[in-house]
Amino acid sequence: MLIGLAVLAAAVPAFAQNSELQQKLAGVKQSMAENKQRLQQYEWTETTQLNLKGDPKPPSQNLCRYGPDGQVQKSLIGVPPEPSGGRLKKRIVAKKTGEIKDYMGDVKGLLSMYVPPDPQRMEQAYQAGKLSLNPAGGLVNLVFRDYAQPGDQMTLTFDTGTRKVVSLSVNTYMGETKDAVTLQVQMASLPDGTNYVQQSVLSASAKQLVVTTSNSNYQRMGG
Repeated sequence: MLIGLAVLAAAVPAFAQNSELQQKLAGVKQSMAENKQRLQQYEWTETTQLNLKGDPKPPSQNLCRYGPDGQVQKSLIGVPPEPSGGRLKKRIVAKKTGEIKDYMGDVKGLLSMYVPPDPQRMEQAYQAGKLSLNPAGGLVNLVFRDYAQPGDQMTLTFDTGTRKVVSLSVNTYMGETKDAVTLQVQMASLPDGTNYVQQSVLSASAKQLVVTTSNSNYQRMGG
């Protein structure tokens, strides 16, 4: 009987913590779904600045909006400048640019599994016991382990007062763990309260590559 009471006493705090986790996760998922609906009413400008081995490249801009399938569609604004120099130099630059584009395509494909966070993956992490809660005043950090790949980690910071995602931090890798990729995302709000990604900084240490993406000039479509 005493053993049974001891087991029950130990189970009560664990059940309470598990219940709190479930409630916080449900609140985050609901907030994100509602915000995505509001965000689909807008179009905006995305500016991407690439820095390779300490050398900043010319920024590129895209006009972005959500398509009928709920995915972001991008249209290039302007034409990237032609590389200067002779024919051989232009060929070398074009080759390097092509290699970086291919690598960036792989990186963006990987990170699309994290941004925006997928409700189904979050739920799977919770069910597998790979989600932990770290309260910090009015904020709460939801830490997901093995979220999209074994050994990765995603930390989502949520403001419980405003019911908005404040930031997102991802530590993952490309193919092998030695090819580490990190992503830091900062959120902001439009005048009507719609939450959006203000800036993201992607770092791929193996390639000495840093990509900073900023979103601005949000305009309501048809208004």
